Amino acid sequence: MSKDQPASPEEQSVEEATLTSNALKAMANPLRWRIICALGNEELSVGDIMEKIGTSQSNTSQHLDLLKSKNIIKSRKDAQKVYYSISNNQLLALIANMRSVLCHTNLED
Repeated sequence: MSKDQPASPEEQSVEEATLTSNALKAMANPLRWRIICALGNEELSVGDIMEKIGTSQSNTSQHLDLLKSKNIIKSRKDAQKVYYSISNNQLLALIANMRSVLCHTNLED
């Protein structure tokens, strides 16, 4: 199995399954999901994210820290600002697929 291929259920270790489950749980929070969607394929500062989702700096930072701890997002510091983005292209593709499948308008059928 190559590194780019996902493990089959039989090959995935308990540790890998736990990490995957924890990442999905982190994304399942409505505010964190809005942060993820706001980021999309952009790099945004905390202030930009706050403006897009309409919550306080401390609340936004708390959720960003959790998403970062699950390796869903990454950060980059530039002078006094910290910029956040989705951690890799595979996650971007997963998030795009989740949005297209689970978007409210698609659930009305």
